[in-house]
Amino acid sequence: MSKKKTPKETTKQKRDPIGYKGELRKRLETEGIGVWSEVTVKKGDAVYEGVILPRSDHTSEGYLVLKVDTGYNIGVKITPDTTIEEYGYKEGKYKLPDISVKFKDDLPNVTLLGTGGTVASRLDYRTGAVLPAFTPEELFSAVPELIDICNLTPKKIYSLLSENFQPEYWAKTAEAVMKEFESGAEGVIIGHGTDTMSFTGSALSFMFQNQAAPIVIVGSQRSSDRPSSDGPLNIINASTIAGYVDLAETVICMHGGTSDSYNLIHRGTRVRKMHSSRRDAFRTISDIPLGIIDANQKVTFLKDDVKRRGDMADMWVDTKIDPKVAMLYFYPGMDEDMLHSVIDNKYHGVVFISTGLGHVNTDMYPALERAQEEEIPICIVVEPLWGFTNLRVYETGRDMLARGIFEGANMLPCAAYAKMIWTLGHTRDVKEVEKIMTTNIAGEITDRELNRAYMIMQGVEPGLDEMLKQVDKNPREHRWGI
Repeated sequence: MSKKKTPKETTKQKRDPIGYKGELRKRLETEGIGVWSEVTVKKGDAVYEGVILPRSDHTSEGYLVLKVDTGYNIGVKITPDTTIEEYGYKEGKYKLPDISVKFKDDLPNVTLLGTGGTVASRLDYRTGAVLPAFTPEELFSAVPELIDICNLTPKKIYSLLSENFQPEYWAKTAEAVMKEFESGAEGVIIGHGTDTMSFTGSALSFMFQNQAAPIVIVGSQRSSDRPSSDGPLNIINASTIAGYVDLAETVICMHGGTSDSYNLIHRGTRVRKMHSSRRDAFRTISDIPLGIIDANQKVTFLKDDVKRRGDMADMWVDTKIDPKVAMLYFYPGMDEDMLHSVIDNKYHGVVFISTGLGHVNTDMYPALERAQEEEIPICIVVEPLWGFTNLRVYETGRDMLARGIFEGANMLPCAAYAKMIWTLGHTRDVKEVEKIMTTNIAGEITDRELNRAYMIMQGVEPGLDEMLKQVDKNPREHRWGI
């Protein structure tokens, strides 16, 4: 901690302990201490110094929240023997300053559709919630670099936690994106919570036909009240991709490393969140990312099958879906009643995440036979994530094929789930469902797994350097700056 501050000797004004409850609130009121008081807290041998922040309305009693000199917030449990001394007062300012925003004719027009994820935000100290900065003035104030990148128009279409982002919102989001393209946007960004971002990326990849411009899904692993927030670089690079890059795919743009040095451009159907909290949580699975965009907005494509911008008039959106799809995760000892329950509840399709090459136990056979009789398609994908299903190696696999199961190749579970929902929106014929599900539409199935895909971009930074050297030697790859 910093050098001990001297308590104020002047008469303290009455402070409001906003959000504090119970005995701690009574004590703060008695001692004339409240929100924005600069205090020294002594608890045993520990000494904490910082500014008292308001508490959330929804949190437990007894904790004092301080913003310390490092910029982080800490909570200190206050006990009867804890001392709290005020040495100053510094009222918090959490409203972003207003700035004048004028669109420029020489910059591309990009729309940011907000769905509830926050990539640029301010803190609401009443609830402890991070509120999106969503007017142009707020966005450009929070991330001023955007002023020189594009004419960014933010529009809020939902305010959803990503776990509440149900399949019908995929369709509504796709329609909202299409409306922006029809209104002249040269690229669209979707601000999205990170937890289910991969599901939405997959769904939109199937819904857009003849996609002619970038759709960039972006979020933030760490909120903007933290010094380590990844939001600013994520939205800067997403805006660059949407406005300039010769790309016509649905992608996810998130940090590729733990520092603010680059983002990875992931194909929407091949990406998965692989860590609950790291800034570099997103990884392309069984392949390598489409590209890299660094902190100076320099783009490097890593693959030569990138779909390029096309004629906007040729693009259309197909949002027919059937959300009555179940996703089951096989585990040792799983009983067939799990699948029977799905059938009893009139689900129209199933994605089974299965062991090894795609196996379930033999106890499941009667339920598989019933699903086959009732013409409920079941697609198998593999629990290990990397690699392909192959039900022709072992006897169990061949038995499963005989009971109507079909292989999902190397589709990720989130991609297979979104694809089954989209497929069943077009047909309930089992054979036709299998045909569509086993046909590559948006990069969700690859011909083979690259021999380095299991190693590269999995958090091993030396692998990145080695791969970039190979890119420079390969004339088929494309590299340029923006």
